[in-house]
Amino acid sequence: MRIAIFPGTFDPITLGHTDIIDRSLDLFDKIIVGIGINANKQPMFPLEQRIHWIQNIYKDQPKLEVQPYEGLTVHFCEKVNAEFIIRGLRTVGDFEYEKAIADMNQLLNPQIETIFLACSAKYASYSSTMVRDVIRNNGDSSLFMPMEIKISI
Repeated sequence: MRIAIFPGTFDPITLGHTDIIDRSLDLFDKIIVGIGINANKQPMFPLEQRIHWIQNIYKDQPKLEVQPYEGLTVHFCEKVNAEFIIRGLRTVGDFEYEKAIADMNQLLNPQIETIFLACSAKYASYSSTMVRDVIRNNGDSSLFMPMEIKISI
C-alpha cells in the first residue's frame, strides 16, 4: 500500500493546499494530511478547527485522513507506515527550501521518498501567511480558501 504524508500547519488550508491534495489522490492508496504542531509557531486557528476543516472538505474521500503530529516528519511517517512525503512547490525559492528538508529526511530515513508537486499556476502566488494577513485585515479571504472554510471564519 502506497501511503503518503502531506505535512503542514494548514493555518488555514488554502486552495493551493487542496490543489496538491486533489492531484495526489490518484498517486497514492492513502494520504494522511499531517498537521504539524510546532512549539515555535503560534497558529491563528486552533488545531481542532483545522482538523475539522480538512475532514469536512474531504468527508467523501475514503483515501484521506487527518492526523496531528509533533516532532520530525520522518518519525511520523515511520509511525503510520508512510513511505512518501508530499510537498507542494510554488516558486524556485520553495524548491531550494524544500530540497534541503528532503535531503535531511533522506539521511534520517532513506526509505522515505519526498515527492514534489508544482502548484497549479492560479494558486502559486499566495501562501497561508498571506491569507492570514488578509483575514486579520478584514479582506475577502474567500478567493483563497475552499468554500467549506469561507462560511466558518
